[in-house]
Amino acid sequence: MRSPSCGLGAVNADAGRDVPSYAVCVDFDRLTVEQARKRDGTKWVQAGPDVIPAWVADMDFPVADPIRDAIMHRVTTDMGYPDWPWEQPGLPLPEVFAERMAARYGFHPDPVHVKPFTDLNQSLQALLDVLTEPGEGVLTHTPTYNAFLMTMEAMNRPPVPIPLVPDGETWRAELPADPGGARVLLLVNPHNPTGRCFTRTELEELADYADRHDLVVISDEIHSDLVFAPNEHIPFGLLRPERTVTITSASKAFNMGGLHCAIAHLGSPRARAALATRPPALYGQPSVLGVAATVAAWRQCDAWLDGVVAVLDRNRKTLAQRLPAGWTYRVPDATYLAWIDTGIPDAAAVLEREARVKVAPGSIYGAPDTWIRLNFGTSGPILDEILDRIRI
Repeated sequence: MRSPSCGLGAVNADAGRDVPSYAVCVDFDRLTVEQARKRDGTKWVQAGPDVIPAWVADMDFPVADPIRDAIMHRVTTDMGYPDWPWEQPGLPLPEVFAERMAARYGFHPDPVHVKPFTDLNQSLQALLDVLTEPGEGVLTHTPTYNAFLMTMEAMNRPPVPIPLVPDGETWRAELPADPGGARVLLLVNPHNPTGRCFTRTELEELADYADRHDLVVISDEIHSDLVFAPNEHIPFGLLRPERTVTITSASKAFNMGGLHCAIAHLGSPRARAALATRPPALYGQPSVLGVAATVAAWRQCDAWLDGVVAVLDRNRKTLAQRLPAGWTYRVPDATYLAWIDTGIPDAAAVLEREARVKVAPGSIYGAPDTWIRLNFGTSGPILDEILDRIRI
């Protein structure tokens, strides 16, 4: 029997002021396929009328009440220009980000060096624009998040592969001896699409490599709140603060990608100086709604998050038990994304046509088309239906 996830969330203090805790009791398994079809976001709209979507990285869970309340408070009080200094858009995001990093990971980023952006991919594009030149490669683990591959192609910054190769039940990175002239290493940790949460030893190896080749490391840590025990997220900024730009957002863990709010912590003086050569508003700002939702998520919604992580932990294990025989699946350390080799040519198209399940094709991540990425961030009943259907 499935049961609600209930608990009491501990919340960080706000500059000495206690923030009320949020008691959460949410049944994450209540959602049915019929109810989900009423949604008008791209995940469900892009699926056919009898197709279940498990492709784009949106979860099906309801947004936490404090996030909804924060948005409604902003809508019903003041939607005018926010009281942000011209040179510090997005307040109070820098302080809230620094609080969260210190409380969860023992990482103490300087809020002065936190720059808000509209979304994560925009922050990457801005950084590549000022830190690299067209034609210059960017080191990154492969397979690679498809939106980042699209960015590198559009900007003429070809990826320099750091292959992730199967190693028993997990993955092993193979660093190239020569970085191919790259000056930037793009780290995605936890990794998308494999779900790998890199260990301290692996990150230290990357840090030593960055030292040897004088690299700036852009570390995408957007899935850091979705790590399953006993794995542990280690911010790269803890290891090499002066080489690191951390980019992240509350959008993945708290299921609010459409609000478009992200931050970059510019630990690297090189990155700070490069961005300072551009006009301050060139790369845009987050909206007041995105900032309000992010502050609420990071300060008031950890109990909700604990419930989500518990459901995802169960779901990743359910996949291991129920995927068809012959499919290769390494249980992810983090995220709600399963990286699977089906052995079926053009697997995503076959599954959508014959099983009526829409998954992301492995080819968009730079992998053979027998691979798929399956989003298991959904209710138990919907995941059960997906698994029933794909046993074709």
